[in-house]
Amino acid sequence: MSKPGIFATIPVAQLEQDSTNNALNRSLGPGALTALGIGGIIGTGIFVLTGLAAAQHAGPAVVLSFIVAGLGCIFAGLCYAEFAAMVPVSGSAYAYSYATLGEFIAWFVGWNLVLEYLFAASTVAVGWSRYCVTLLNTLNINFLPASVSGSPLKLAADGSTIVATGAVLNLPAVFIALLVTYICYVGIRQSAFVNTIIVTIKVAIVLAVIGFGAFYVNPANWHPFIPPNTGTFGAFGWSGILRASGIVFFSYIGFDAVSTAAQEAKNPARNMPIGILGSLLICTVLYILMSGVLTGLMPYPLLNDAAPVAVALASHPELAWLRTWVIVGALAGLTSVVLVMMLAQARIFLSMARHGLLPAFFGKVHPRFRTPYISTLITGGFAAVVCGLLPVDVLGELVSIGTLIAFVVVCIGVLVLRKTRPDLPRPFRVKGIWLVAPAGVGMCALMIGFLPMSTWIRLVVWTAIGVVIYFTYSYKHSRLRR
Repeated sequence: MSKPGIFATIPVAQLEQDSTNNALNRSLGPGALTALGIGGIIGTGIFVLTGLAAAQHAGPAVVLSFIVAGLGCIFAGLCYAEFAAMVPVSGSAYAYSYATLGEFIAWFVGWNLVLEYLFAASTVAVGWSRYCVTLLNTLNINFLPASVSGSPLKLAADGSTIVATGAVLNLPAVFIALLVTYICYVGIRQSAFVNTIIVTIKVAIVLAVIGFGAFYVNPANWHPFIPPNTGTFGAFGWSGILRASGIVFFSYIGFDAVSTAAQEAKNPARNMPIGILGSLLICTVLYILMSGVLTGLMPYPLLNDAAPVAVALASHPELAWLRTWVIVGALAGLTSVVLVMMLAQARIFLSMARHGLLPAFFGKVHPRFRTPYISTLITGGFAAVVCGLLPVDVLGELVSIGTLIAFVVVCIGVLVLRKTRPDLPRPFRVKGIWLVAPAGVGMCALMIGFLPMSTWIRLVVWTAIGVVIYFTYSYKHSRLRR
């Protein structure tokens, strides 16, 4: 009998068996899963990208950009929720595409999830370093010289080459990456507990900025709501709104990480949809309110700063007392994002290793902590090296396109499974799936189309590396062929 081809699918029954034969610790309820999603979503987007997207692309209409990105995520989130309740395994979009579209597509998606989670963790760690140094300077603590608190490399002015900055290492970024690695190593219960505390702090601070800032909003700053096109593609007008939606989409990366914890949920059929959709809806509302308040506090061109919330508050002396708390909230928010990204990536490695597409040691579970400890160490070590050397602009561009592709595949996959296996029990069944899933594909594809060409080039290079690994190792060691 001939061996299965590269588009062979793994039986859903096998995924269900993987879920039943679970070595991980089932300890997460709906509250912890929702907090996990919020922890992965609220961070860089609300504290960094809001102002940059408004100033450079959309103006006050950045509110619409968040709505566009949020709609795409909600459509995809519904499809994720149906899959996660039906097949509660830790592989997320990788496992779903393996069951519906075949092994090679699954590898492609899994490889892009590596791009999403690993580089997102590194990107956010660099942002954490910036806020950490800012907080220390605010407190007049200046023991970190620039040589060990900045990236040794940066993009040159032409945007295509990387040059040295004179720094040696971004030490704060390495510190937070290693600290989070330890937390993830010792257990999901401890990780979820730490994440819930952090989420409580940062949401309280975000609500404080929205609540107190609303009293100082000047409606004149919202006019014109959609600034006219400057003649440069993606700078204001509707093209600017769509370009900004692709940029702020980075803000939503994290809700899909909830699905990677499916094998650690107490009642995945009920709790996974709550965690995925609950966190997504809460964060979408917070993003819309925050972007509206920030663009109302000061003219949008002045928000072109890596710390737009602090800049907006500084323009109103009555709100100066909030500035230090915003820095604390940013540090808390970015810490939880790094935590969720590392948790998710380790579990993607675990799932791929169990199917033979990665070496078996990626799938080892610690006998005491019940965590994928080797995958956690590899994820944390890689993130520490990358965030210690590379700047945030190089890292951030690599993340969004990989995530959008994964979302498109999930939306297609849920339709395929509705046709090929209509008999499967679906504890959470999306109504109107033949409208929801195509809408998710369309919204995500629209955002992909407005990403810069440099992002596409990096995706092609990353994909080429993945294809080489697949045909030299994964294809030969796949469980489907053994």
